[in-house]
Formats: sequence, structure tokens, C-alpha cells
Amino acid sequence: MRVYAVPLRTRFRGLDVREGVLVRGPVGWAEFSPFWDYDTAESLPWWRAAREASEEGWPPPLRDAVPVNATVPAVSAAEVASVLARFPGCTTAKVKVAERGQRAGDDLERLAAVRDALGPAGRVRVDANGAWEVEEAVQRIARYDAAAGGLEYVEQPCASVEELAAVRRRVDVPIAADESVRRADDPLRVARLRAADVLVLKVQPLGGVRACLGIAEQTGLPVVVSSALETSVGIAAGVALAAALPELRYACGLATIGLLQRDVVAEPMVAVDGAIAVRRPQPDITLMDAARADDATAAAWRERLQLVQALA
Repeated sequence: MRVYAVPLRTRFRGLDVREGVLVRGPVGWAEFSPFWDYDTAESLPWWRAAREASEEGWPPPLRDAVPVNATVPAVSAAEVASVLARFPGCTTAKVKVAERGQRAGDDLERLAAVRDALGPAGRVRVDANGAWEVEEAVQRIARYDAAAGGLEYVEQPCASVEELAAVRRRVDVPIAADESVRRADDPLRVARLRAADVLVLKVQPLGGVRACLGIAEQTGLPVVVSSALETSVGIAAGVALAAALPELRYACGLATIGLLQRDVVAEPMVAVDGAIAVRRPQPDITLMDAARADDATAAAWRERLQLVQALA
């Protein structure tokens, strides 16, 4: 068991440092890295995903590589080109909007810069992380769609499933659900209420690759597999899910290693020509040592893991 703490290149979703635990089991290494706003009960699926990865392994892949999108944090328009340069070959970009402390104008400038960098054939999607009420979402989606020269979809514009359904009835841009699936007691409710056109699935918060495959099958909605800002050890689980899906219409949000200042494997899970190869990298001892958390952080994570394991 190793506890890591890795600085981010750019502040992302309020984080400057990503922390987590790497554990080794009979079939390989796995990652347990719930964000600190997940309580003990909410962190249990993250541990189930780690146990699946370390003790069972994953279903066989149906493809050799997974297409991925670039991820653009809430940076200034002037920084967009340098961010996109970290994602070679990616023709789809997911853009963070509605960052606390920023204006709608900042989002519009960022989106215009992304469109300019990708060109007319590129695809642009935005993620609001549930920041808007229904009326604000309807108004902003129209403005952002125009600024981006057309949006592929809007991810989680509002917090609740009911709000997503209301927005979806009033806009022409497809709606994707993320938090309404991964932080829901009933992840299938989004489909029942016709609240989304696309599901965003993340392996750790939903309990593993097989659990995600079950959700995809039961809802019948197209899926985008996304990371939870993990190291390459955790990213490999997302790639395994995307590789095992019967159908994969959209580029996946798995090319996030570039947001970290360092990784724990010698050959990170990065995009080449817009796709990540399906494989399972092994951590490097030297790199794990370089990413080792300080004693206080390590102790906090060990205590957290013990509490979660007690619920398993």
C-alpha cells in the first residue's frame, strides 16, 4: 500500500494536489482515491473498484485503443493553446465552465479560444458540475453553444435529476449526466426521467468496471467514460471499461494524466494520435517514492481506508 500526493499543473475543481492510495493484490495494482468530499459510505464503491482491479481483473477488451478528449480547466483564453498542446491528436475538448469566482464572459472567451484552436471540425463539450439553476442553464447553454460554434453536449448543467430533465426539454444541445449518476442512490433514475442524452461513467465512484457495464446496459444510453483525476493506475480501469463497452460513440475523458505534474508509472496512460492504448501499466518504485505523501497525509488516508474497509 502506497499513499501518494501529486501536485496539479493547474488548479482543477478546487484542487491543487491530488491524493490517493495505491494497493497491490493478486492480479495487480489498483487505486483508491475518493475526493475528500466523499464520506465513508460514499467512498465504499471506490474501494469495491480497487478490489475488483487488484483481485479479479477486468472483462476482456473489444477494442485495442480508446478515443479520448482534451480537458481544458478554467484557464484564461490565452492559456488554451498551451493546454491543448498536452493532448496530441485529440479533436474533442471538454471545457470547464462555471468556475467559482469567474464570470460568464471568462467562459465565453475560453470557449471561443478552444474553437479557434480545434478548428471547425473539432468537437467541444462543456462541464458545469451542477452549478446552474434551470433558467440560468437554459440561457447560458444558448450563449455557450454560439460561442463554441456548436456544442457536442453540456455535462451536468444543474445539480438534480429533475432540473436536468427540465433543461433537456428546453434546449437543443444534448445533456450529459455525471454527478446525477455517480453520486446518486439510484443511478438509473436519470434514464427513467429522461433527464439526459448521455451518461458519464467513472469506474471508481460507481464500484468498478462490471458495475459500470451493468448501468450502461440497463439504461441503454450512450456512454462517455471519464476519469476521476487518477494516476495511470486508476486511468487503466477507465480504459478497461471503455474497451469493454459494446458501443463507444464518444471520445472519453480519460486523457487527464497531463493535468498532474508527475505520475507513478514509467509509461503513463497518455493519448497518442487522439487515443489511449488498452493496457495495464505497472507502477515504478522510484516514481512511487517521488510521489509519496507526507506522514500526516499518509496517516489520514490509512485511517480513511480502514473506515471504508470496515463497511465492506
